[in-house]
Amino acid sequence: MKLRSHKAPPDVSPLEARGLTAAYRDQPVLWDVSFKAPEGQLVAIVGPNGAGKTTLLKVIMGLMQPAAGRATIYGQPFARARQWVGYVPQRGSVDWDFPTDALDVVMMGLYGKLGWFRRPGRHERQKAMECLEKVGMADFAGRQISQLSGGQQQRVFLARALAQDAHLYLTDEPFAGVDYKTEQAIVALLRELRDAGKTVVVVHHDLGTVAEYFDRVVILNKELVAEGPVKEAFTRETVAAAYGGNVAFLSGT
Repeated sequence: MKLRSHKAPPDVSPLEARGLTAAYRDQPVLWDVSFKAPEGQLVAIVGPNGAGKTTLLKVIMGLMQPAAGRATIYGQPFARARQWVGYVPQRGSVDWDFPTDALDVVMMGLYGKLGWFRRPGRHERQKAMECLEKVGMADFAGRQISQLSGGQQQRVFLARALAQDAHLYLTDEPFAGVDYKTEQAIVALLRELRDAGKTVVVVHHDLGTVAEYFDRVVILNKELVAEGPVKEAFTRETVAAAYGGNVAFLSGT
Protein backbone atom coordinates (compact mmCIF):
# COMPACT_ATOMS: atom_id res chain seq x y z
CA MET A 1 0.00 0.00 0.00
CA LYS A 2 1.43 3.37 -0.98
CA LEU A 3 0.61 6.60 0.75
CA ARG A 4 -0.33 9.57 -1.33
CA SER A 5 2.58 11.88 -2.04
CA HIS A 6 2.28 15.56 -1.13
CA LYS A 7 5.04 17.64 -2.67
CA ALA A 8 5.46 21.17 -1.46
CA PRO A 9 5.80 23.86 -4.13
CA PRO A 10 9.41 24.81 -4.90
CA ASP A 11 10.75 28.34 -4.47
CA VAL A 12 7.97 29.40 -2.08
CA SER A 13 8.56 30.29 1.58
CA PRO A 14 7.50 27.42 3.87
CA LEU A 15 5.92 29.92 6.25
CA GLU A 16 5.15 33.60 5.88
CA ALA A 17 3.20 35.93 8.16
CA ARG A 18 2.06 39.25 6.76
CA GLY A 19 0.73 41.92 9.08
CA LEU A 20 -0.89 39.44 11.47
CA THR A 21 -3.09 41.04 14.09
CA ALA A 22 -5.14 38.95 16.51
CA ALA A 23 -7.27 39.66 19.56
CA TYR A 24 -9.19 37.81 22.26
CA ARG A 25 -12.47 39.68 22.47
CA ASP A 26 -11.26 43.26 22.15
CA GLN A 27 -7.82 42.71 23.68
CA PRO A 28 -5.00 42.61 21.06
CA VAL A 29 -2.51 39.77 21.55
CA LEU A 30 -0.66 40.14 18.24
CA TRP A 31 -0.17 43.38 16.36
CA ASP A 32 1.03 43.68 12.76
CA VAL A 33 3.48 40.75 12.89
CA SER A 34 5.37 39.89 9.71
CA PHE A 35 8.19 37.38 9.16
CA LYS A 36 9.32 34.48 6.99
CA ALA A 37 10.68 31.06 7.94
CA PRO A 38 13.08 29.97 5.18
CA GLU A 39 13.47 26.41 4.02
CA GLY A 40 15.91 24.20 5.92
CA GLN A 41 16.10 26.35 9.05
CA LEU A 42 15.52 25.88 12.77
CA VAL A 43 13.51 28.92 13.86
CA ALA A 44 12.79 29.91 17.48
CA ILE A 45 9.82 32.04 18.48
CA VAL A 46 10.61 33.67 21.81
CA GLY A 47 9.04 36.31 24.00
CA PRO A 48 7.80 36.87 27.55
CA ASN A 49 4.64 35.28 28.92
CA GLY A 50 1.63 36.76 27.16
CA ALA A 51 3.69 37.82 24.15
CA GLY A 52 1.41 35.93 21.73
CA LYS A 53 3.67 33.01 20.83
CA THR A 54 1.07 30.24 21.05
CA THR A 55 -1.56 32.55 19.58
CA LEU A 56 0.71 33.00 16.59
CA LEU A 57 0.78 29.24 16.00
CA LYS A 58 -3.01 29.08 16.35
CA VAL A 59 -3.45 31.76 13.71
CA ILE A 60 -0.96 30.05 11.37
CA MET A 61 -2.90 26.78 11.65
CA GLY A 62 -6.30 28.37 11.20
CA LEU A 63 -7.41 27.61 14.76
CA MET A 64 -7.94 31.31 15.33
CA GLN A 65 -8.95 33.89 12.75
CA PRO A 66 -6.74 36.99 12.56
CA ALA A 67 -8.31 40.42 12.84
CA ALA A 68 -5.99 41.49 10.04
CA GLY A 69 -3.21 40.09 7.90
CA ARG A 70 -2.65 36.52 6.82
CA ALA A 71 -0.34 33.54 7.25
CA THR A 72 0.58 31.26 4.37
CA ILE A 73 2.30 27.89 4.12
CA TYR A 74 4.04 27.50 0.77
CA GLY A 75 1.83 30.34 -0.42
CA GLN A 76 -1.41 28.69 0.74
CA PRO A 77 -3.64 29.06 3.79
CA PHE A 78 -3.33 26.22 6.29
CA ALA A 79 -6.61 24.62 5.17
CA ARG A 80 -5.08 23.95 1.75
CA ALA A 81 -1.57 23.12 3.00
CA ARG A 82 -2.15 20.98 6.10
CA GLN A 83 -0.63 17.94 4.37
CA TRP A 84 2.75 19.70 4.43
CA VAL A 85 2.64 20.50 8.16
CA GLY A 86 3.57 18.44 11.24
CA TYR A 87 2.46 19.82 14.59
CA VAL A 88 3.62 19.08 18.14
CA PRO A 89 1.29 20.76 20.68
CA GLN A 90 2.05 21.89 24.20
CA ARG A 91 1.85 18.98 26.60
CA GLY A 92 -0.59 20.93 28.75
CA SER A 93 -3.09 21.17 25.90
CA VAL A 94 -3.40 17.38 25.46
CA ASP A 95 -5.91 15.11 27.23
CA TRP A 96 -3.46 12.47 28.45
CA ASP A 97 -6.29 10.40 29.93
CA PHE A 98 -7.64 9.58 26.47
CA PRO A 99 -7.59 5.75 26.26
CA THR A 100 -5.01 5.08 23.56
CA ASP A 101 -1.50 3.72 23.38
CA ALA A 102 1.68 5.25 22.00
CA LEU A 103 1.53 3.38 18.70
CA ASP A 104 -2.02 4.54 17.98
CA VAL A 105 -1.04 8.14 18.72
CA VAL A 106 1.74 7.94 16.15
CA MET A 107 -0.50 6.27 13.58
CA MET A 108 -2.85 9.27 13.84
CA GLY A 109 -0.14 11.20 12.02
CA LEU A 110 -0.76 9.03 8.96
CA TYR A 111 -4.48 9.62 8.61
CA GLY A 112 -4.08 12.76 6.53
CA LYS A 113 -2.23 10.85 3.83
CA LEU A 114 -4.53 7.84 3.96
CA GLY A 115 -7.71 9.82 3.56
CA TRP A 116 -11.00 9.29 5.36
CA PHE A 117 -11.94 5.91 3.88
CA ARG A 118 -8.72 3.91 4.14
CA ARG A 119 -7.87 2.14 7.34
CA PRO A 120 -4.23 1.92 8.43
CA GLY A 121 -2.68 -1.46 7.74
CA ARG A 122 0.63 -3.27 8.15
CA HIS A 123 2.58 -0.68 6.17
CA GLU A 124 1.31 2.15 8.36
CA ARG A 125 1.96 0.18 11.53
CA GLN A 126 5.54 -0.43 10.41
CA LYS A 127 5.98 3.25 9.59
CA ALA A 128 4.66 4.24 13.03
CA MET A 129 7.00 1.78 14.74
CA GLU A 130 9.96 3.20 12.80
CA CYS A 131 9.06 6.68 14.04
CA LEU A 132 8.80 5.45 17.64
CA GLU A 133 12.18 3.78 17.22
CA LYS A 134 13.64 7.06 16.00
CA VAL A 135 12.62 8.83 19.20
CA GLY A 136 13.65 5.93 21.44
CA MET A 137 10.09 4.86 22.29
CA ALA A 138 9.63 1.58 20.39
CA ASP A 139 9.63 -0.41 23.63
CA PHE A 140 6.65 1.65 24.82
CA ALA A 141 4.47 1.20 21.72
CA GLY A 142 1.73 -0.62 23.63
CA ARG A 143 1.86 1.60 26.72
CA GLN A 144 -1.10 3.86 27.46
CA ILE A 145 -0.04 7.48 26.99
CA SER A 146 -1.35 8.34 30.47
CA GLN A 147 1.25 5.95 31.91
CA LEU A 148 4.20 7.68 30.24
CA SER A 149 6.38 10.36 31.79
CA GLY A 150 6.24 13.91 30.48
CA GLY A 151 9.39 13.44 28.43
CA GLN A 152 8.12 10.15 27.00
CA GLN A 153 4.80 11.75 26.04
CA GLN A 154 6.65 14.51 24.25
CA ARG A 155 8.71 11.96 22.33
CA VAL A 156 5.53 10.15 21.24
CA PHE A 157 4.08 13.36 19.83
CA LEU A 158 7.33 14.06 18.04
CA ALA A 159 7.08 10.57 16.54
CA ARG A 160 3.55 11.38 15.38
CA ALA A 161 4.84 14.51 13.65
CA LEU A 162 7.62 12.48 12.04
CA ALA A 163 5.04 10.01 10.70
CA GLN A 164 3.41 12.86 8.81
CA ASP A 165 6.62 13.23 6.78
CA ALA A 166 5.97 16.95 6.67
CA HIS A 167 7.91 19.78 5.08
CA LEU A 168 7.17 22.30 7.85
CA TYR A 169 7.12 21.37 11.55
CA LEU A 170 5.44 23.61 14.13
CA THR A 171 6.28 22.74 17.74
CA ASP A 172 4.93 24.49 20.84
CA GLU A 173 7.34 24.36 23.80
CA PRO A 174 8.74 20.88 23.02
CA PHE A 175 11.35 21.16 25.80
CA ALA A 176 8.95 22.15 28.57
CA GLY A 177 8.95 19.70 31.47
CA VAL A 178 11.51 17.29 30.03
CA ASP A 179 14.85 16.26 31.47
CA TYR A 180 18.22 17.20 29.97
CA LYS A 181 18.68 13.87 28.20
CA THR A 182 15.28 14.13 26.51
CA GLU A 183 15.92 17.75 25.57
CA GLN A 184 19.18 16.82 23.87
CA ALA A 185 17.47 13.95 22.03
CA ILE A 186 14.77 16.32 20.80
CA VAL A 187 17.35 18.89 19.68
CA ALA A 188 19.23 16.20 17.76
CA LEU A 189 16.02 15.13 16.04
CA LEU A 190 15.07 18.70 15.10
CA ARG A 191 18.55 19.27 13.68
CA GLU A 192 18.22 16.08 11.67
CA LEU A 193 14.97 17.36 10.18
CA ARG A 194 16.63 20.70 9.44
CA ASP A 195 19.58 19.00 7.78
CA ALA A 196 17.14 17.04 5.60
CA GLY A 197 15.81 20.34 4.26
CA LYS A 198 12.77 20.64 6.53
CA THR A 199 11.75 23.88 8.20
CA VAL A 200 11.23 23.62 11.96
CA VAL A 201 9.54 26.40 13.95
CA VAL A 202 9.74 26.12 17.74
CA VAL A 203 7.99 28.18 20.39
CA HIS A 204 10.80 28.31 22.95
CA HIS A 205 11.15 29.71 26.45
CA ASP A 206 14.82 29.22 27.40
CA LEU A 207 16.73 32.25 26.20
CA GLY A 208 19.99 30.69 27.32
CA THR A 209 19.85 28.03 24.58
CA VAL A 210 18.59 30.10 21.64
CA ALA A 211 22.06 30.75 20.21
CA GLU A 212 23.07 27.11 20.64
CA TYR A 213 19.96 25.44 19.22
CA PHE A 214 18.61 27.70 16.47
CA ASP A 215 19.51 29.26 13.13
CA ARG A 216 16.92 32.05 13.18
CA VAL A 217 14.80 33.77 15.81
CA VAL A 218 11.51 35.65 15.92
CA ILE A 219 11.29 37.84 19.03
CA LEU A 220 7.78 38.85 20.02
CA ASN A 221 6.07 40.94 22.61
CA LYS A 222 2.66 41.22 20.95
CA GLU A 223 4.47 43.19 18.26
CA LEU A 224 7.48 41.94 16.34
CA VAL A 225 10.64 43.12 18.10
CA ALA A 226 13.18 41.48 15.79
CA GLU A 227 13.57 38.55 13.42
CA GLY A 228 16.37 37.08 11.38
CA PRO A 229 19.52 34.99 11.82
CA VAL A 230 20.29 34.45 15.50
CA LYS A 231 23.68 36.17 15.27
CA GLU A 232 22.01 39.32 13.93
CA ALA A 233 18.59 39.44 15.60
CA PHE A 234 19.23 37.90 19.03
CA THR A 235 21.11 40.70 20.79
CA ARG A 236 21.15 42.34 24.20
CA GLU A 237 19.15 45.22 22.76
CA THR A 238 16.42 43.17 21.11
CA VAL A 239 15.96 40.86 24.08
CA ALA A 240 15.85 43.81 26.48
CA ALA A 241 13.26 45.48 24.24
CA ALA A 242 11.06 42.39 24.47
CA TYR A 243 11.66 41.39 28.10
CA GLY A 244 12.90 44.57 29.76
CA GLY A 245 15.48 44.66 32.54
CA ASN A 246 19.00 43.30 32.59
CA VAL A 247 19.80 40.40 30.24
CA ALA A 248 22.87 39.06 32.00
CA PHE A 249 22.87 35.79 30.05
CA LEU A 250 23.98 37.79 27.00
CA SER A 251 26.94 39.34 28.77
CA GLY A 252 29.35 37.59 26.43
CA THR A 253 27.83 39.13 23.28
